[in-house]
Amino acid sequence: MTDLVAGEATDAAGGQFVIELLDRAVAAMGGQSRTGQHEMARQVARAIETGNHLLVQAGTGTGKSLAYLVPLIAHALESNKPALVSTATLALQTQIVGRDLPRLLKAITPALDRPVKVALVKGRSNYVCRHKLEGGFPSEEPAEGQLFSLGEDTSVPHFAATVGGPSSQLGKEVVRLREWAEKTATGDRDELLPGVTDRAWRQVSVTSMECLGSQKCPMAAECFSELARQDAAEADVVVTNHAMLAVSAFEGLAVLPEYDVVVVDEAHELQDRVTGAVTGQLSVAMVHAAASSARKHTAITVDALNAAAANLELALAGAPNGLLPNGLNDEQLDCIDQLREACRAALSDSKGDSNTTPDGGRQLARSRLMLILELCERLIAARDNREVVWFSRASSFDPGQGYSQPDESAPVLVNIAPLSVAGRLREGLFADHTVILTSATLAIGSAFEPAAGGLGLVGEGAPSWTGVDVGSPFDYPKQGILYVAGHLPKPGRGASPESLAELEALIRASGGGALCLFSSRRAAEEAAEALRPKLGVTVLCQGDSTMTALVKQFADEPDTCLFGTMSLWQGVDVPGGSCRLVVIDRIPFPRPDDPLMTARSRAVAQAGGNGFMSVSATHAAIRLAQGAGRLIRSTGDRGVVAVLDSRLATERYAGFLRAALPPFWATTDRKTAIAALERLASEAH
Repeated sequence: MTDLVAGEATDAAGGQFVIELLDRAVAAMGGQSRTGQHEMARQVARAIETGNHLLVQAGTGTGKSLAYLVPLIAHALESNKPALVSTATLALQTQIVGRDLPRLLKAITPALDRPVKVALVKGRSNYVCRHKLEGGFPSEEPAEGQLFSLGEDTSVPHFAATVGGPSSQLGKEVVRLREWAEKTATGDRDELLPGVTDRAWRQVSVTSMECLGSQKCPMAAECFSELARQDAAEADVVVTNHAMLAVSAFEGLAVLPEYDVVVVDEAHELQDRVTGAVTGQLSVAMVHAAASSARKHTAITVDALNAAAANLELALAGAPNGLLPNGLNDEQLDCIDQLREACRAALSDSKGDSNTTPDGGRQLARSRLMLILELCERLIAARDNREVVWFSRASSFDPGQGYSQPDESAPVLVNIAPLSVAGRLREGLFADHTVILTSATLAIGSAFEPAAGGLGLVGEGAPSWTGVDVGSPFDYPKQGILYVAGHLPKPGRGASPESLAELEALIRASGGGALCLFSSRRAAEEAAEALRPKLGVTVLCQGDSTMTALVKQFADEPDTCLFGTMSLWQGVDVPGGSCRLVVIDRIPFPRPDDPLMTARSRAVAQAGGNGFMSVSATHAAIRLAQGAGRLIRSTGDRGVVAVLDSRLATERYAGFLRAALPPFWATTDRKTAIAALERLASEAH
C-alpha cells in the first residue's frame, strides 16, 4: 500500500482528456475548478487504468462527485461493461441520478463520441409488482387492509368494492398506489410523491425471495424490476446502493450487471451497510407465520413446523438479552436443528406440480420457509463460520416516560451477523473488480488503515491499494473553532445539569443557528424540553416533523436551532449563517452493550491487538468527523464546533479522535468560544 498526498500523482493515459472534460463541466455549471478536484480525477483515472484499488479522502467542497464521475464515464465509453457507482444513502443516490449526472452529461456530451446511458438499480421490493397488482399474490393483511383475497374478483381492491371506497388510511394509500401504477414509467417507489407507509407499499411489492422469477411470472415482460435490470445491462454507468453491492458480493446473485469498475461513495458507511444487509433475525412468531402461510397457500401439513416452534419457544424462555460468546446452547441448537428439518420437509412437500400455473401464494409461503431454513443453517454453523449470535427483544412504548423501553416480557429474537465482512468483501468485491472508495471521512490523521482493515484490504493476502488525501478547499483554522469543554464532568447516563447549562450558554452566545447532535433520541428530546422555556429562539427537535421539513426550516431561519440524533450527523448540508454552531453532546462510541461491536473488540484482543482502539475508537472517530463536518459547507462559512465531552481533552485516546477531525483552530477556553460566537451572532444580525 502507498500513501500519497495531493500533487504527487502523474497523469495516467487519458488523464489530460479527463481533466479537460472536468474543466468543461465545472465551467458549464458556473463553478471553478479546484486543485483537489483535479487531483482526485487524475487519481481515479490512474486507478482505473492500472486496476489498483484506491481509497481517496476528499474534504467537503472538493466536488468529488464530478471528480469520479468524469473518469468513470470516460472509461465506460471504452469498456464493454458498465461502471458502477454505489452510495450508502438514498439522498446521495437521488442527487447523483437526478442532479449531478444530468448536469454533467449536458456539459460534456458534445465532447464525447456518443451519448452516455445511465441506469438506476435497486432491490426488487423498491418496485411495484404488476403481478401482485393484478391479484397474482395474496395479501397477508387483515380484511379491511387487504388488497386482494384469493378466489375473489381482483379487478378492484377488496375494500374499494363498497360504496364510498376505502375508509381506512391504508385503503386510501393503496387506491392511490394503484392509480399511480397505471401512470408510472418506472414503478420506483421513490418517484411516488407524497410517499406511502411501508404497510401500504407491501400490498403492491414483493421481495426477491417472493418473486416468481422471469421464467414463471406471467407478467415478466412488463415487470418494472426486470426492465430496470435490462436497462442496467445496456447502460454505461449504473448507480446502485451498498446493500445491493453486499448481496452481489456475499450471495453471488446476479442482482447487478457484470462490471469491472465501481466507485463506492460514502465509503465510510460500507462496512456497516454491508453488515446490516447480511444480518439475520429469527423468531418463533416468524415460524408460526410461515406455517400458517404454508397451510393456507399450499395445503400441506404443518404440524412439524408448529411443534418445532413450540420447542424453540420453551428453549428461549427467560433467556437474557445480549451477546452469546459461544453461540446457542445445546438445547437451543437441537431445537434449531428440528426446525431446519421441518422447513426442509415443508419445502419439499410444497413444491407443487411443475405443470401447475405459477402461484403467488405458494411462492410467498415457500419464500418464508426458505428464509427460516437459511437462518437455521447459519445459526448451526455460526461458530465454524465466525458469526456472532445474540438475543434481543422488541421495545415497547412507555406512555409515562414518552420513550420506548426494552420489553423484557416480549418474545426473544435470535440475531446473527458476520464477525467480519472483510474476507467476503475481499473475495466478492475486490478480487474481480477495480474499486475506488471515497468519502470526506476515510482517514484518521494520515492513516487509511483503520478503514481499509474492516473492508479486507489489510492483512495476509490483501490486494494492493493506494490511499490519497486530496484535501479540502476550506481554510479550516481560519473558518472554524473546535471548542472542547474540558471542565465538564464525564458524561453519564443522561444529560448533566452542567452540560445543559453549557449548551444554553453557547446557544445564547450564538443567538441560535445551532445544530445540536445527540447520542440518543431521548437525550435530544430532554435537552429540547429543558431549554425551550429558557431560550428566546425556536428549538426544533427530531420527531417534530419530517426530517426534510425540519432541515428546511433550520436552513431558512437563521436563528432557529435543530436538535437531533445520528441521522443528522451526516447528510445535513446547510451552508451559511443558519449553521454557525455545531454542538456534539458526547463522543459517539458504540453502545457498551452492542453485541456485534463487543464481539469484534474481543476478537481483536484475542489476536493480540487493542480491541477498544481498533473497533470502538475508530467507529467514534469517523462519526465524530461526520458530525463536525456539518459546520463548514462553503468557503464563506464560519463557526464553532463545541464538544461537551471532556474526554476529548483529557483521555489518552483523545489525540486519535481529534486526528480524524478537520483541522479547526482548537481551544478548551470557554471565554474564547463564547466571544467567538457572540461576534458571529452580531455579524448575522
